[in-house]
Amino acid sequence: MRLLVVGAGSTGGYIGGRLAQAGRDVTFLVRPARAGQLRQTGLRIVSPHGDATLEPQLATADTIDAPFDAVLLSVKGYQLDAALSDLRPAVGPQTMILPVLNGMRHMETLAQRFSPENVVGCALKIATILDEEGRVVQLTPLQDLAYGELDGRDTPRIRALHDFMHGGGLAPRLSGEIRREMWEKWILLASLGAITCLMRGSIGEIEVAPGGPAFALAVIDEAVATVRAVGTAPSEEFLSAARDQLTAKASPLTSSMYRDLQKGRLIEVETIIGDLVRSAAEAGVTTPLLAAAYAHLTVYQNRVAQP
Repeated sequence: MRLLVVGAGSTGGYIGGRLAQAGRDVTFLVRPARAGQLRQTGLRIVSPHGDATLEPQLATADTIDAPFDAVLLSVKGYQLDAALSDLRPAVGPQTMILPVLNGMRHMETLAQRFSPENVVGCALKIATILDEEGRVVQLTPLQDLAYGELDGRDTPRIRALHDFMHGGGLAPRLSGEIRREMWEKWILLASLGAITCLMRGSIGEIEVAPGGPAFALAVIDEAVATVRAVGTAPSEEFLSAARDQLTAKASPLTSSMYRDLQKGRLIEVETIIGDLVRSAAEAGVTTPLLAAAYAHLTVYQNRVAQP
């Protein structure tokens, strides 16, 4: 099996790098600037699971001349349209596309641009950044990668993919409930992003503030009510864990959106929070806290996006 990883940033660089380290056939589709950096320094991973430096196989949009068996799509939501144009030559009728994007908007986009048969459900929980030296840095030991057919079937192609993805210590999971897991991930990301960005602090800092835990739980409730109205309802086990995680004492947890905000970078406000707020409004669900977070972060995004 041949895998194309679209993007050698923090997420794609880590997952693809670990698979390449395990001897899998992995190629990274990158922009010329990132390609030059990787050729000079290699793909460097700094992780609690062990550091690594690799010489990755690289491709650019004009060098792909045949479809791949699978594509790991690991770009930011605002980079999706450009990435889809670049990877078109890599997608054939049998190609599986595994998107590890945030939110759910990309699922419809991929099905329309290619085919519903190309799209495989995927949910990744990991905290990584690309540091100023271009190294992929894993911030915590958590690395939970799940995938599966969107209808829950156990197919030969998903089994072949599962065999391929084992390696490099990733311990991936083949899920028969991947659609539910994707909606659960959105609940968690939107809640964590809204909580930490509105309060400008970590979960532990918010937990000790007056009204902090009640605020966090109210944000979660809004996200859950929206998903129950428009998507696949979360499990009670997930909800219990999410509520504990987002109100934990002394927790250093923050969202990637908050970390990007602190550094003055563009953020995924539209796909993580904006889409959820719009879905809630269409379904008649009231979400005042999520709406406040959306307005607040849109002001920030508009300022950062100024030329």
